[in-house]
Amino acid sequence: MAMTDSTGSTWRYTWARQQNERRRRAYRTVERAWRRRDDELRRLRALAVGLQGTAAAGVGLPLALGPGEVVLWAVPGAQLVEVRHTTVLPAPDLVVEAEPGPLRHRLPDGVRATDAGIAVVTNRRLVLLGGRGRRDWAYGRMTGLLHDPAAPVTLIQVLDRRQTSGVLLPPGAAAEFRFVLTLAFADAIEQRPALLAQLDELIALHAESAPFRPAIATPAQARISARVPGGRRTVAVAAALTLAVPAVLVESDPPVTPEVAAAATAAPGPRVTRLPQPSPSPSVVRERRCGAPANPMGYDYCGGDRVREPDHRVCDWFDCVPQFWAGRGYLVLCRDGAVSLTGGQPKPCAGHDGVRRTVHR
Repeated sequence: MAMTDSTGSTWRYTWARQQNERRRRAYRTVERAWRRRDDELRRLRALAVGLQGTAAAGVGLPLALGPGEVVLWAVPGAQLVEVRHTTVLPAPDLVVEAEPGPLRHRLPDGVRATDAGIAVVTNRRLVLLGGRGRRDWAYGRMTGLLHDPAAPVTLIQVLDRRQTSGVLLPPGAAAEFRFVLTLAFADAIEQRPALLAQLDELIALHAESAPFRPAIATPAQARISARVPGGRRTVAVAAALTLAVPAVLVESDPPVTPEVAAAATAAPGPRVTRLPQPSPSPSVVRERRCGAPANPMGYDYCGGDRVREPDHRVCDWFDCVPQFWAGRGYLVLCRDGAVSLTGGQPKPCAGHDGVRRTVHR
């Protein structure tokens, strides 16, 4: 026997089941992304604590190490790059990228590759062992350092060389290289504890953003619009048409054919006084929502002021993402149909296919 609620219907249970499945899928997507970043941050911290390097790691490399110098990291497939025009790079800084984006294996404009070989990071310098020779960048002489955000290129300026140069890494090794280079530079200026403190702060901030399991939708929360194909949007369009069509019919007169005109002239009837037609009510004129569901707050997708402090009833009329109230931006419609309070943030509608529209009032 089918389950029914107090009204004897089963569609409410179908709606609740579908809503719960959608919320679980969205939660699993967000939770997986959060866990990947958490694992990566903890791995970097373990690397920052345990990476000490050894002189034995340089065995087999055509590189003579100085007294006390150890190899921290080495990767083949690196290329030496040079900048065609003189430029000023920002000073080296102890910054761990909060969440690096994907890198494409390409050269930025104005940069050319001149050699290829093995990139070696020691506790004293970065070295490229190329087929045409060796290029060194000593940490104590660095005046500028820049990691390209879109390409696996790191540019370096040093005191004893006018031309800016650097390395192009395989995309899969670039993030590790950048962190190890930052760690080596921190060691050179005796600031590894500061780097560890920064990682601890990133881990703590990331832990605060852990997603919560979504609330369970119950049959009692189902609205009658859920029974209509297209949901609240279809109901809203039908209501607008119901209000607009009579107004159009009232304002328009039927066409007058010659036969009708002749009959009216030949046999005039009693004079009929036409009553003044009512103008469309202001509520009809304001009924544009540009696809937004009907709601008592007056929210729409047409334009106006952004909604930074939404009404407490917003999730009764819109489908809200999990952890909706944890957002710190303005109200936006995601591409999967849910609304989120992450507009204006670095990654709005993360896990929901990005932003489709902004919600206005």
